Amino acid sequence: MVRRRVGLAAALVLAFVSVLAPGWISTGSLLALVRVPLESVVVVLILAGLRRPFARRTVSILAAMVFVATIALAALDRGFRSTVGQPFNVVTGWPEVRDAYGVLRDSAGPVASVTLLILIPISFSAVTLILAGAFLRITDAVGRHRRPAAIGGFVIAASWIALGFSGAQVVPGESVAAADTIHTVVVKAEQVRIADADQARFARASATDEYARLPASSLLTGLKGKDVIVAFIESYGQVAVQDTFFSVGVDDVLRRGNTELAAKGYSERSAFLTSPTFGGISWLAHATLQTGLWIDSQQKYDQVTAGNRLTLSRAFAEAGWQTISDVPSDSGPWPIGRSFYHFGTELTSQNVGYQGPPFSYALIPDQYTWEYFQKHELAGPHRPLMAEIDLVSSHTPWTPLPHEVPWTAVGDGSLYDPQPDQGLSPSEVWQNPHLVQQLYGQSVEYSLSTLISFLTTYDNPNLVLVVLGDHQPATVVSGEGANHTVPISIISRDPEVMSRIASWQWQPGILPDRAAPEWRMDEFRDRFFAAFE
Repeated sequence: MVRRRVGLAAALVLAFVSVLAPGWISTGSLLALVRVPLESVVVVLILAGLRRPFARRTVSILAAMVFVATIALAALDRGFRSTVGQPFNVVTGWPEVRDAYGVLRDSAGPVASVTLLILIPISFSAVTLILAGAFLRITDAVGRHRRPAAIGGFVIAASWIALGFSGAQVVPGESVAAADTIHTVVVKAEQVRIADADQARFARASATDEYARLPASSLLTGLKGKDVIVAFIESYGQVAVQDTFFSVGVDDVLRRGNTELAAKGYSERSAFLTSPTFGGISWLAHATLQTGLWIDSQQKYDQVTAGNRLTLSRAFAEAGWQTISDVPSDSGPWPIGRSFYHFGTELTSQNVGYQGPPFSYALIPDQYTWEYFQKHELAGPHRPLMAEIDLVSSHTPWTPLPHEVPWTAVGDGSLYDPQPDQGLSPSEVWQNPHLVQQLYGQSVEYSLSTLISFLTTYDNPNLVLVVLGDHQPATVVSGEGANHTVPISIISRDPEVMSRIASWQWQPGILPDRAAPEWRMDEFRDRFFAAFE
């Protein structure tokens, strides 16, 4: 008898907690478990009305699967909010889950990531079976004690209705009258509806492009003879330059950079852009800048890159520039680089001669990327080039970090061998949010410092740089509800280049302040074409 009662009590706790768990996961507060879960009562009543054992088992397993799926979706929502600043989207979010696993694999290693990949489905399968068994146990007890069970069910239902009308909350945003499963179904169904409508609008926008109808000879004439580099600095967001304790060091680097660049004859203009992404998924920002389309999901990215939208790199290629992509995080082929972006040369971690160590996700330090590009692409006679360079030393997890070395000592990168062991591991750093933020700031300082040092060390009078961030860093650095704003600068030694963008009213220097203009990132391509036609 005691054993049966203990088992029933455990089943009741599990049935209630499993239905309330999404609220707990969403808020991070145990108080979210102090609510009234109507769904558990409904499932037990349905099971009690079924006579056949097979039907009961089937319904209990299906109900358990729904509740466990709701828990999984709540966990995904929490993870997505903490990294990319928005809940998981059941329509467009699955490729991002795959990419998140790739970052985990690069940061934690293949053994830990594969182990986690195996444990997750096993754990959820086990929980589903245990929860289904709990519902069956409760149903058996209801069958033996129908009168008290009916009274208890009525009391719970009445309490739920009363609490629902009163709007009572124990945790802000979570009603005591819990309906997490129903709420999740409604929200995710709305995501499907919104995604369909958004996709239709995107398709209409993609079909219209006035610049695609212009002859290549009329585009980019104001940049003839120039080497043009679009340099994305990973996770370089507004928080790196404004209103944070770690922005102080970044701002010092930029202020010194203004002075050093001026001494070498450079002029700079800076502003802000609104990125379509946050915390990660950098290629959406790259595609948005290149195409002039607002690409805020993998679904849109796949759609546009399967077509022939005019990109900045393709326009340069058709106008006579050699085009280069330099993506140090890539270790394999990138078919879209040629078929869509029309890059003639693709530099990756595998073909730039790097013999040094990786720095967590960053396979190659930014300084090596700049040194290789200078030596093999910019030095000596060459046809004007346009390149997109993706700088990854400031990519999460921001540890361990490389240190600057003399440019003449960079060599094949083997001198970096001792540097990773001199930093902290991601597992150590990510236990302390303040330390994460501090190292994020240091990573941006490194990326910007090497960029400025590259410009002041090597004499490239025909160089024009567009330097920008792809997105803000994850919520642990940017904070809850942070915007999508990133800095952007144009740097050149040619006064004519700067005069062509004078109407933009961007601020002098490479450190924009709050008064700097802000555009959506998809506006940049057309404004750039218009300025340099």
